[in-house]
Amino acid sequence: MKILNLQNRQGSKLILSALVFCGLIGLGQDAYCLQTPAQSQDSTAFAEKAITKLFEYTIEGRNDPFVPFISARATSAKMDEIMPVEDQLSGMQLFEPGQLNLVAIVMVESNDFAMVEDTTGKGYILRTGMEIGRRGIITAIKSNEVIIEETAFTRAGKKLTSNIVMLLKKEGEE
Repeated sequence: MKILNLQNRQGSKLILSALVFCGLIGLGQDAYCLQTPAQSQDSTAFAEKAITKLFEYTIEGRNDPFVPFISARATSAKMDEIMPVEDQLSGMQLFEPGQLNLVAIVMVESNDFAMVEDTTGKGYILRTGMEIGRRGIITAIKSNEVIIEETAFTRAGKKLTSNIVMLLKKEGEE
C-alpha cells in the first residue's frame, strides 16, 4: 500500500485515520490512500463515521450488560425456602382447601364429583384433575373423602409434595 507522506503532525493523524479507513473498507494491497490537506478533514470525518458505525451497540433484543445476573434476594435467601407462585389465579385456585367444607360426594360410574361450600355458603363442584388453591390438584374422589396433592418447589429446585384430605362430615358433625 502506498501512502503520501505529509510533514506536519496533523497530516500524520489524518493519514493514519485514512489508513485505518482504507483497511476497514477492505481495499487491497495495490490501492492508494492518498490525501491532500484539503481532502483530509472530509476523509477524517468520513473515517470516524465508518469506525463509529462498525462498533455501534444496539440494545434491542439484548439483556442490559450492567444488570447483575443474580438478584440480592436470591443470594440472601435460604435454599430450602419455598418459591412463591406468581401465576394469575382463577376459579378454584382462589380457595385453599382449608377454606372449603366438603358437603357431598356423588359417585356415578366414571363421573365422580364432590360438592364444597365456602364460608359464605356458596357451593362449588370439584372433579378429579381440577386445580385447587395455589399448588393443589385433586387426585382422587372417594366415598367419604377428597384427596388433594400439593406440589411446591424450593429455591434449590427440590420438589416437595404433600397430600391433603378433605373428609365428608356426617350430618350434625362439625
